[in-house]
Amino acid sequence: MSHHRTGGAGTVLVDGIATLVTNDPSLGEGALGEVSDAALVIEDGRIAWAGARTAAPAADTRVDAAGRCVIPGFVDSHSHIVFAGDRSREFAARMSGEPYSAGGIRTTVAATRAASDAELEERARRFVREAHGQGTTTLEVKSGYGLTVEDERRCLEVASRVTDEVTFLGAHVVAPEYADDPDGYLDLVTGPMLDACAPLARWVDVFCERGAFDERASRRVLTAGMERGLLPRVHGNQLGEGPGVRLAVEVGAASVDHCTYLSAEDVEALAGAAERPEPTVATLLPGVDFSTRQTYPNARALIDAGALVALASDCNPGSCFTSSLAFCIAVAVRDMGMTPDEAVWAATRGGAMALRRTDVGHLAPGARADLTLLDAPNHLYLAYRPGVPQVAAVWKDGELVSGRP
Repeated sequence: MSHHRTGGAGTVLVDGIATLVTNDPSLGEGALGEVSDAALVIEDGRIAWAGARTAAPAADTRVDAAGRCVIPGFVDSHSHIVFAGDRSREFAARMSGEPYSAGGIRTTVAATRAASDAELEERARRFVREAHGQGTTTLEVKSGYGLTVEDERRCLEVASRVTDEVTFLGAHVVAPEYADDPDGYLDLVTGPMLDACAPLARWVDVFCERGAFDERASRRVLTAGMERGLLPRVHGNQLGEGPGVRLAVEVGAASVDHCTYLSAEDVEALAGAAERPEPTVATLLPGVDFSTRQTYPNARALIDAGALVALASDCNPGSCFTSSLAFCIAVAVRDMGMTPDEAVWAATRGGAMALRRTDVGHLAPGARADLTLLDAPNHLYLAYRPGVPQVAAVWKDGELVSGRP
């Protein structure tokens, strides 16, 4: 291994790691590739070496993990952090018995349209800092609160300044001014809006759900986006069984998100899609079901069938205002039938697969040096100690972005 200095920092040895989760079974035990009494070396923003502490190579500087746990930074593959306004009263009303529907999105749309680019960006950056503090190093960010050509474009410009995983979600709900002309709104989304937004995004998404877009409209949105070079992902099966999952599998989406209500056929379709070279991941968003008092998705059934499962926050102002993947892990273990190992994998490697990324979500040599140091001896504490801050320090591309070791 070379030790030349490029960029001043040279190589950094992180040792004294009680438990290292690499997510690479070739490096350690089980699916998480766990190494006990471990170390790793960072060089030029990447992992240069990982393994047993006693075999660690020399490095220029040393960080002592002091008997704590290191995991890959969380990969949060579903968020909506470019918005303005506040919906805390709506949340309180929902907790008092008023049902959740997709309609509250329009409240945020009005506030977002009224906000300046600078206000939207300042807020989005605050959420990114918050996510870093929760152990998240990769964050997907969607538009969907502008719903005009200009507002969707500027929301994506803001998103692209805070992340490299940007999703065009003009098809979040029908814009209020098109309430009586949903087909006219579809023409806008798949025409002028897509023209303005495609250069700023990597992904196209659609809310395939009653109260939002049906199967015909959703297929049209995804097809138009794919023709412009965007990769598809889908919001599906959140409020009830529907066509979202099977549409996602049909178009080869990287991910279908929510998956709260699944038929046996949906589970079978996701299991089949897991075998593909480019699989469709079932991304579960337990924070939403917690915050809307819905049923939790049955992760156990998906995993047992052979489907690939990711966990994401769905951080948004309406149905789930958390950026904590540790919280999502605790809920998934408590209420969705996942083991702690499965939940940690789903929030790291699973999220990376949902974004078709091979450089994050694991800590094998060559991966980005995106790592989270937990104030705990092992990763089980994420589910074992819910609601307790356990993130001691977070590195992204080898740079400390939150906390301190």
